[in-house]
Parts: sequence; C-alpha cells; structure tokens
Amino acid sequence: MDSLNKGIDKAEVTLKWDPSPPGAPDHDLDLIAATYPVTAPHGKPAYLVHFGSRSPDGTITLNRDSKTGQGLGADEAMTLELDRLSENYGRVVLGVAIQQNAGRITFGDVANPGVRITTGRSVLSSEDLSGVPASTAATVAEFVRDGSGAWAFRTLVRGFDADPTSFAALMGSSR
Repeated sequence: MDSLNKGIDKAEVTLKWDPSPPGAPDHDLDLIAATYPVTAPHGKPAYLVHFGSRSPDGTITLNRDSKTGQGLGADEAMTLELDRLSENYGRVVLGVAIQQNAGRITFGDVANPGVRITTGRSVLSSEDLSGVPASTAATVAEFVRDGSGAWAFRTLVRGFDADPTSFAALMGSSR
C-alpha cells in the first residue's frame, strides 16, 4: 500500500498444500481470480484467470500452477496489478477450487492448504482454510474499487460445495 488514499496497487497471492500420501491420487488445488464490472459487481464475471492463464490485458497473471502440491514454498502464485486494471472493473474475487477428478475431495482431505495475500512486504491475509473443511471450493478475499478509484482489500472466506466450473460462476455472488 503506497498510502491510505491511494489504496492497493499490486498484490501477490500464493497457494500451498502438502502432496497426497504415497499411493493416493494427487490433490490438485487451483487459484482463481474473477473480475467483475463496476455495473454488476455481484453478477457474472467479466473474465476469469486460472489454470496457467492470464487476464486479457495482462494485469492478472497466474505465474505458477501445480497439480500435485510437490515442491518447496508456494505451489501456485498469482500477481494482480490492480493499478493497471481498467476503470470498467470494480471488483476482483479470489478463490481456491479443488479438482474433483479422483472423486470428491474437500479442504479437510488436503494436508495443510494455505493462501497468503501480500502487497509489497505487508501481509494482507493468511488463511489455512480450516474454517471450510467440508467445502470443495472457497473464496478467500476480494479487492473492491471505491469511488475515488482506490482499491481496498477484504478477507472473504466462504466455502462452496461445487466443482471448479460451477464455483467460478458462483464465487462472486452476494450472500
């Protein structure tokens, strides 16, 4: 955060989890960012960033995509350049979905899932998803543009029982 009046210019999101036990199917968790227009902040997303993609204008990029949770540090990483996002967009919702290829898997089935959101050296949020153990997907945070154009952050942990495609359509809905 450069100043209180300016809001958040850029954020980094990381997702980590421990690999499945030997002999068990891999757990594949995915970061998803949904961008909403100012005119419909709780409607259908204008676009999604997930599975190794990036936003059409390059302002939101998934930099790392793991299918197993193996490796040190973050398994998935996403960069959001909010200061470059068109003024037509007023809300960005961040979520995590579990691929359901090997049967129903919930956050309670995955060892040590965690999402960390930072701006510069400041930690905005660090969530272990223990509050949604029976869910297969969850929103974790949102960025909202205020009337002055500045971006504000809010933690938004909310569980869903949905596959990744259905979750992407639901994740920005109002409660």
